Amino acid sequence: MKKRLISSYDEVNDTFVGKIDGKNGYCADFGISKGIFLGIDNFNFPSFIFIPHASEVFNISKQCLESSNVKIGIDCNENCLSVDMFFENSKICSVKCRNDFGIPNLNCLMDSNI
Repeated sequence: MKKRLISSYDEVNDTFVGKIDGKNGYCADFGISKGIFLGIDNFNFPSFIFIPHASEVFNISKQCLESSNVKIGIDCNENCLSVDMFFENSKICSVKCRNDFGIPNLNCLMDSNI
C-alpha cells in the first residue's frame, strides 16, 4: 500500500519528522533503533517517524535532510519490523528489529511524491 508522506526537517534543531498525510495524533511511539522513533495510531498502524539529531543518527549532511524527495518503506510481520529510508533515491537508513509493538502484517511505502 502507498501513503502520502509529509516530511519536514528543522536544521536548527537537527530534527526530521515524517508523517502520513491526514493522520493526526498517535497512540504510542517506540524507539526502533538508536535515535529513531516510530509512532503508531489506535489500530497499531505506523503514522509518523521522528528522528532528533538526524544528521548524527544518519551520519549525513543537514543539506541532504532538507530534500523534499523522501520515501520510507515499512515491512512488518508478526516477528520482524523493517524500516528503510530514502532521500533523493539514496538509501540512508535500514533498520530491522523485533516486532514487539503489535504492528500488524503490512507492507507500506510512505512517499512524499504521491
